[in-house]
Amino acid sequence: MTVATKTRAKSGSKAAARAASASTRVGQAAGPSKEVVKAPVAGAPSRRATARWLRDSSTGVLAMRQASLVDSRDENRRMWERISALALDFIQNSGHLKGAVDQVLADTVGDGLKLRPAPDLKKLGYSEEESAEWIKLVKNRWRRYAENPDEVDARGKFTLDQLVDVALRHSIGFGEAVGVISFFTPEQRRPYGIQSGTKLCLTSPHRLVRDTDEFVGLHSGVIHDVNGRPIAYRFKEKQSGIEVKRDYRARDADGRTLVVHAFDPWDAEDVRGISVIASALRTQANYHQLREATVATAILQTVFAATLTSPEPSADAFEALAALEDEDLTNDFLDYFGARLDKAKESRVSLDSAAQVSHLAPGEELKLLTPGAPGPDYLPFSNDLKRETARAIGVTYSSYAMDHDGATYSSTRMEGATIWPIVLRRRKRIAAPFYQAVYESWLDEEIGEGRIPLKGGYRAFLANRHALTWAEWQGPPKPTADDKKSAEAQSERLVNGTSTLEIECAENGLDVDDVIEQRAREAEKLRAKNLPNVFERVRGGGGGSSTEPEPKAKARKK
Repeated sequence: MTVATKTRAKSGSKAAARAASASTRVGQAAGPSKEVVKAPVAGAPSRRATARWLRDSSTGVLAMRQASLVDSRDENRRMWERISALALDFIQNSGHLKGAVDQVLADTVGDGLKLRPAPDLKKLGYSEEESAEWIKLVKNRWRRYAENPDEVDARGKFTLDQLVDVALRHSIGFGEAVGVISFFTPEQRRPYGIQSGTKLCLTSPHRLVRDTDEFVGLHSGVIHDVNGRPIAYRFKEKQSGIEVKRDYRARDADGRTLVVHAFDPWDAEDVRGISVIASALRTQANYHQLREATVATAILQTVFAATLTSPEPSADAFEALAALEDEDLTNDFLDYFGARLDKAKESRVSLDSAAQVSHLAPGEELKLLTPGAPGPDYLPFSNDLKRETARAIGVTYSSYAMDHDGATYSSTRMEGATIWPIVLRRRKRIAAPFYQAVYESWLDEEIGEGRIPLKGGYRAFLANRHALTWAEWQGPPKPTADDKKSAEAQSERLVNGTSTLEIECAENGLDVDDVIEQRAREAEKLRAKNLPNVFERVRGGGGGSSTEPEPKAKARKK
C-alpha cells in the first residue's frame, strides 16, 4: 500500500502546492489502484502524560530557566556587596521601605527590651526572698547602666537601646549586625568620669572584610578552627588615615564574648548574612519603574491638558500650493489663509490661573483633556508588588502601605497573628544576642569589682557563669485590633485556669514581678488613704468589693 503524504504549504505558495500534487501522481502510478491513506496534517504528535518531577509545559517554560547549585556561603560572599548596596539605596530612597524598617524596630524592640534575670541561685544557698532581692538589685543597676550612653557605648553617644536599633537596621540592609565588646581600664575611665569598663562598639558590617583563605580557615572575614567554630574576625580600620586590617578574637581566654555577630542563616555552613530585601530587589525595582513612569505620564497629560484643533494646512500643504502652475490661483489661496492667520493672531487662549478664551479662529476647536494615568489596573498591580516586598521584610501589608481599606477585625487579627511569630523570632535571633552579650560582660564586671554582692564571691561566679547570667528579654506587646476584646480574652483565660499571670503579663510586654510589686504598693497607699481598692472585684447590687469569686447560681429544681 502506498502512503502519500501531503506537503504542508505556506499560504500563497504555488510552488509548494505543485510539489504536493506531483507527489500524489507519482504514488498513484507506482502500482494498482489502492486506498490512499493521508497522514494527519496536525502539528506535533500527542504526548503521553507522565507523572514526574519538573514535567515541563508545552512552552518549555522550565527549560528556559537556568539555575545552578552552589554553596550558600559562597553565593553570599560573591553577591553580598552588590545586594547590600542596592538594599541600602532602596531604603534611603523609598518612604515605604524606610517606614517598614521603622516598623520592624517598633515591633521587635519598641523602646527597648526589658531585662528579666533568671539566675539559678539555689546552688549558692539563696532563699526565695534573697533571690528576689538580688534580682531586684541587678535590674536596678542594669537599667542605670544601659540607659547611660557614657557607660555603655564605647563612643559615648548612644544608649544600648539605640545601639540595638542600629543593629536591627544593619540586619535589614546588610543581613547581619556586628559589634565588639571592649573594656576600659580605670585609667581610661577617669577622664570621662564613668564607673563601668564594659563597652559596646557597634560597627558597620561592610567593615568586616570578605577575604577568604580556606588553608587558614578564613572565609568572608571570619577565621574558624578545625571544628568550624569562629575564633577571630578580621575588620578594616583606619589608623592615621590609612586603612589597615586587624583581627579581633571572638572570645577571650576566660570565655567572655568579645565579638557579637548576629544574622539569620539560610544554611548551617553560612558565615555571613544576606539582606532580607534580597529576594524583593527586583520587585522593588519594578515598582519604582512603574511609579515613575505613571507619574511622568500623569504630569505630561496634566501639562498638555488642552488641545487646539485647527483645519489650517501644514507646511506640506503650503509647499504643494507653491508647486501650482497657476500663479493667480496660488496667490488667491495664500491671501485666503493669510487673512485667517491674521484673524487667529488677534485671538487669545489662556489656561493659567486667569483662564481666558477670547476668540478662536474660524474652524478651530478647543478640547479640554483629562489625565488618563494612572489607569484602573495601576492600584491592583502596585499593591501586589507592595505585598511581596512587605512579606519579604516581615511586616504586614497594611503597615507597609498604610492601606487599611476593606480591613475587618478578623482580618486584622489574622494578619497580626501571621506576622507576630516572625517578630518574636527576629527579637530572639538579632536583638537579644546584643543585650545578652553586654549583660554577661557587665555582670561579670559588677560582681568582680564588688558592686553587686554574691555569696562565694567572684570565684563562685566564674564556676557558675552560665547559671548566673541566664536572662530573658521582654519586648513590646503584640498589637491588638480591639483592646476590649483582648482584655476580656485574657480575663477569661485566667478565670478558666488555662493561663497564668506571668504569661498574660508577658503578652502585654510587662514583667510579672514588677506588676505584682507595683500593685502591692498602690494597694497599700489606697488603704492608707481610706480609698476603695481598684484591684478588687466590685459586686453588683449593694456594692462592696471582694476578692472572692461570685458564687455560682443554684441549679433550678425540677
